[in-house]
Parts: sequence; structure tokens; C-alpha cells
Amino acid sequence: MNFIIFLLIGALAGWLAGQLMKGRGFGLIVNIVVGVIGSFIGGLVFSALGLGPTNLLGTLIMATIGAVVLLFLLSLINKKA
Repeated sequence: MNFIIFLLIGALAGWLAGQLMKGRGFGLIVNIVVGVIGSFIGGLVFSALGLGPTNLLGTLIMATIGAVVLLFLLSLINKKA
């Protein structure tokens, strides 16, 4: 059950990041991947700051911030290519 919740948070975080980054969403599957990778990035950033989520909303915010960072980095790579 935790894996399903993890995927749902990843999908929602990826979708939110796509909306925040001027519509750069890539569809459900890629949004899940972006959200999951974003949650790892967000976890690294927040743990480096000494912060961590305490509830489901905090986890979603952390994953969304990480996904936004990932989409931003991907957009920089696409501009150079």
C-alpha cells in the first residue's frame, strides 16, 4: 500500500511541477517518474537544510519542489542541446 501512495504522490508532484513550470508536463507516466525523482531531489535538499516532512502534505510539497528543480534542470539541458 505504501508503494501505491508513493506513486500517487509522485504523479501529483510531477503534475503540479508541470503546471508550475509553464505547462511542461509530459503525461502521466513521465510525470510519475519526474515526481518520484523529484521526491529524492527534494529529500536531499530538505535534509541538507535540516528539514523534513512531518505529514502527507509536507511530503507532497517536498516532492513538488524537487520535481520543479528537476524540470528546471531538464529545460536547461534541452536549451543547450
